[in-house]
Amino acid sequence: MNITMEAIKEQHNKVAEMIAAFEATATLSTAFPITVNFPQMNAGEQYVGSIISANGTKREHIILLPGELKEGNWQAAINWAASIGGELPDRVESALLFATMKDQFKPEWHWTREQLAHVDSYAWVQDFNDGGQYYDDRSGRYRARAVRRLSIIE
Repeated sequence: MNITMEAIKEQHNKVAEMIAAFEATATLSTAFPITVNFPQMNAGEQYVGSIISANGTKREHIILLPGELKEGNWQAAINWAASIGGELPDRVESALLFATMKDQFKPEWHWTREQLAHVDSYAWVQDFNDGGQYYDDRSGRYRARAVRRLSIIE
């Protein structure tokens, strides 16, 4: 095969035409085949975002519920969240909350629902001042906010 500038330009023009044709017909749903419908919100709730795990097993909307527990140990925070129809956020959700809704939180430690894997008397907290995640004894007294999750249906 003899490669010439003319042959390269001809192939370049063909690729440019293919790109233009694709861009003219491409839609968001063909580029990103997961459709995420906006969930129904209740009074006082705030939409945080959607979490889709890399392997696709977790596909959920995260919704921040109104209200907060101003101070309590981990079990009190778990119970409080359940009493208003929610749960404490997990660590990923807490990081998303810090990234997108930091202004909705006091700049203090807030409980997550996750316990330390190897020490069950400790649980993770999200620092809404510096964004870090730390662990502390579950008897510590921190703030809590609750979320609810809705499955994303394609």
